[in-house]
Amino acid sequence: MDFKDQIRQLSERAEKLQKQVSTEEATKNALILPFISALGYDVFNPLEVVPEFVADIGIKKGEKVDYAIIDKEEPTIFIECKTSGCKLDPHDTQLFRYFHTTKAKFAILTNGVEYKFFTDLVDPNKMDEKPFLTFDITKVRDNVIEELKKFHKSYFDVEEIFSNASELKYTNEIRTLMNSEIKTPSEQFVKYFISQVYSGRATEKVVQQFTGIVKKSLSIWINEIISEKFQSALDKEESEINKNEPVIGTEEVIESSSGQENGIETTEEEKEGFLIIKAILREKVEGERVQFRDTKSYFGILLDDNNRKPLARLRFNAQTVKYLGLFDGEKNETKVPIDSLDDIYKYKKELLKTIDFYLKQEFAT
Repeated sequence: MDFKDQIRQLSERAEKLQKQVSTEEATKNALILPFISALGYDVFNPLEVVPEFVADIGIKKGEKVDYAIIDKEEPTIFIECKTSGCKLDPHDTQLFRYFHTTKAKFAILTNGVEYKFFTDLVDPNKMDEKPFLTFDITKVRDNVIEELKKFHKSYFDVEEIFSNASELKYTNEIRTLMNSEIKTPSEQFVKYFISQVYSGRATEKVVQQFTGIVKKSLSIWINEIISEKFQSALDKEESEINKNEPVIGTEEVIESSSGQENGIETTEEEKEGFLIIKAILREKVEGERVQFRDTKSYFGILLDDNNRKPLARLRFNAQTVKYLGLFDGEKNETKVPIDSLDDIYKYKKELLKTIDFYLKQEFAT
């Protein structure tokens, strides 16, 4: 099992157990120790992972941090643990003080679900108040997994991580700021656009008027980008010749689509239906794992673009009744009639059950 699979397995574990662990010790055993183990460290070897690491601080003796990861006989990463569900506030920890007395370069504050990674970008040997990496393990994305991989024992390089931490910190802060501005544009943000497109004075009334315009414009712009990417994916599907095998449990063979005339037309209704199902399944898997292949007789939705992992089918080609194809654990299809795309939401439970079947198979292997 590669590192990405280990983190995804841990993600599923955390999602299931986060509400079941109610003490700090339970959080450590159920969620945090498996995370440390996923990073390649032997949690039972005190030469690699030291629990209750003692760091004497000035006149305070016997100060302890929950875990210290050791490299070349020196602590290099401190981990302070909180109970699952507990709010993470670095000011309520002892991590700041440890940076003054040890050679550790990184600190992790976690409740087993949310993780905050710190270093000393602002002042040497003084932990920054803001983390350079923050993520929720139950919603971890591929780009975050790549950053986590740098902390794996096999790839750990203090200088490389530290040099990348500054860019990562500001990238995350800018993304957060952009997200905030898109949802609720600030006055300063709105005034920037006013200065670019409006010749009059930016009075209070004008700012109020443009706040709605800016928000609407951003929404349209984002939707256009999504639409372009979706169309690009369609074009790629049509330009590639796929060699497919029949789906187990069905008699039909998923037809490949190429740039040649083959009578396949992907409708806007099929695109929208695909996005609805993709949104439902994102509760369980990354959106990029949900793919589609259109055929003459149905619009197939697959896990990992694998025709042996059918998730659903949209059978919208008939002139009268439209059907949604659902799959059970044996990959047998059941066709249910739907009157509108909104009816797809009625089968959320069945769709999630299908994805669970494949995820359990992955877990078993």
